[in-house]
Amino acid sequence: MQANKLSDWLPTTKREVKIRGWEELDVILFSGDAYVDHPSFGPAVIGRILESYGLKVAIVPQPSVHDDLQDFTKLGTPKLFFGVTGGCMDPMVSNYTASKKRRDKDAYTPNGDKGFRPDYATSVYSNILKEKFPDVPVLIGGIEASLRRVTHYDYWSDKLMPTILETSKADMLVYGMGEQPLREVVKLLQKGVPFSSLRTIKQTAFLVHKNESIPKNKNWDDVEIESHEVCLKNKKKFASNFKIIEQESNKLKARRIFQGVNGKTLVINPPYPTMTEKEIDASFDLPYTRLPHPKYNKRGPIPAFEMIKTSINIHRGCFGGCSFCTISAHQGKFIASRSKESILKEVDKVASMPDFKGYLSDIGGPSANMYQMKGKVQSICDKCVAPSCISPVICSNLDTSHKPLTELYQAVDSHPKVKKSFIGSGIRHDMLVPEFNKNADPKELDDYTEEVMTKHVSGRLKVAPEHTSDPVLKLMRKPSFQYFHKFKERFDRINIKKKLKLQLIPYFISNHPACEVEDMANLAAETKNMGFQLEQVQGFTPTPMTVATVIYYSGYHPYTLKPTKTPKSRKEKEEQHRFFFWYKKENRGWIRKTLSKLGRKDLVEALVPEEENNTWKSIKPKKVNNTFDNAIPAHHSRSKKKRKPRKKRR
Repeated sequence: MQANKLSDWLPTTKREVKIRGWEELDVILFSGDAYVDHPSFGPAVIGRILESYGLKVAIVPQPSVHDDLQDFTKLGTPKLFFGVTGGCMDPMVSNYTASKKRRDKDAYTPNGDKGFRPDYATSVYSNILKEKFPDVPVLIGGIEASLRRVTHYDYWSDKLMPTILETSKADMLVYGMGEQPLREVVKLLQKGVPFSSLRTIKQTAFLVHKNESIPKNKNWDDVEIESHEVCLKNKKKFASNFKIIEQESNKLKARRIFQGVNGKTLVINPPYPTMTEKEIDASFDLPYTRLPHPKYNKRGPIPAFEMIKTSINIHRGCFGGCSFCTISAHQGKFIASRSKESILKEVDKVASMPDFKGYLSDIGGPSANMYQMKGKVQSICDKCVAPSCISPVICSNLDTSHKPLTELYQAVDSHPKVKKSFIGSGIRHDMLVPEFNKNADPKELDDYTEEVMTKHVSGRLKVAPEHTSDPVLKLMRKPSFQYFHKFKERFDRINIKKKLKLQLIPYFISNHPACEVEDMANLAAETKNMGFQLEQVQGFTPTPMTVATVIYYSGYHPYTLKPTKTPKSRKEKEEQHRFFFWYKKENRGWIRKTLSKLGRKDLVEALVPEEENNTWKSIKPKKVNNTFDNAIPAHHSRSKKKRKPRKKRR
């Protein structure tokens, strides 16, 4: 049903607080995003979770940092704490392109307007609050805080930065998905435990000063990583930290991590176990209006909301462990799946919205086809330290049955108001290839593929092989490109069998660590030979908490500590990216010259043979959707940047 009362949203102003009859607030949240009361928007989820614990919660979306800072004081002092998040994306990714140019639009702001979110928003907001309210605890969370919880490389300033707890002056950090740690924080605060004593809650981090003792916990083992100061002096030791950080982040029985920073000790408590079905259902079943706050009605639509307003998120987490992606670092590698009942309840709510036209834009998650997948024998998973369950091969203990997902799609489509449900999230095509997914039932994989192709695609199916070079793919933790060939064979067979006219749209990344110019030329030649004229392409953008970013900065692979080359200069990056567009007239001469210098006449003939010159002059290339300059990192766009069918973008 359409929400029509202002009090149906969390209050954002003093007037709205008064409407609810409240004299004071327990928690005030500050967010870098506009306020959209929807389960795909983290600040709304946190607000609703806190509200469900009986707290009086308000949210200040996109507070102004350019005036007298009245947005930070207008709601007064909360009884418990301030909560701060930079938003659903790292603010630097929101604000800048891969070429470090300021973006023209901010998808999480009405009308896409830019300038409403400061760079490094979490630290900016937190510092202001600590200055205005020095005695009130500040708790930070969200993807910016989560991925910057230890010493990390910041691509935009091109330097190593300490834990965000140091730069923000916040009292506590919640990393990952916040429902479980927040439940314990609130429970203890309501019992009268001082905020400063909340030192043994899982999935939180804090700084211990010289004169303080580190809290003891007999149930946890501890590990100390290289200090921030050592990392500044030694890139190899910085790289060595990441193996420990990644493994402990994805273990079910993890160690507590210590790191020295500026005379203090960073303490990162182990994560909670994966959310149960009951826990994740409870989060999605909260009373969201599923709409932007009415204050934005005259400012224009919020692009990120328009992309997902008729989508349904069915699970969290990703066991792919791709080296360029931050999903597992934030959501975990173990899948937390919602129940079919909870999903269908949300479908019914969406279908009851006045403007629903009968089409669901996405039934998916970080990866569309990982729903209800988990270890067959839990005790094996309990001991596992592998960052990926499907690289270099699919774990024999992983249940990759697609049957629950196929049945879910069919249940959604049986809703009387649903004309069609699309799969807008990226599909792991490798898991649909029996030659790679050897423990799966081939018929079950074909049934799923056929279900998707015949009922859930609008002309195009997008998949992400990412590269064609096996050495690059190995570093990416992606399977050999031969499995994309195998998948394309199955795709083409079903296309013919069902008399469809679907297109297969592959995504690729240039200038990734270990990628050489010849690798990009080979990629261009092989995809050209397969009949592709690439559209969905992007340049690698280093973001904190990924293997690829550690390699980009340090030059060492964190697991082997072997030197690994990465394209870093703008010239190198642009040249690699240029191979994607071999079909453009202005690139053909450059490609011939570059490959001739490398002695690769074979690739010249494959990509730009002389006899094709006149032919290609007369061909109008397809529109290229993602250029190097506006590319968005894969991990952000897959999980958050979903668009309506026919306007798909990674």
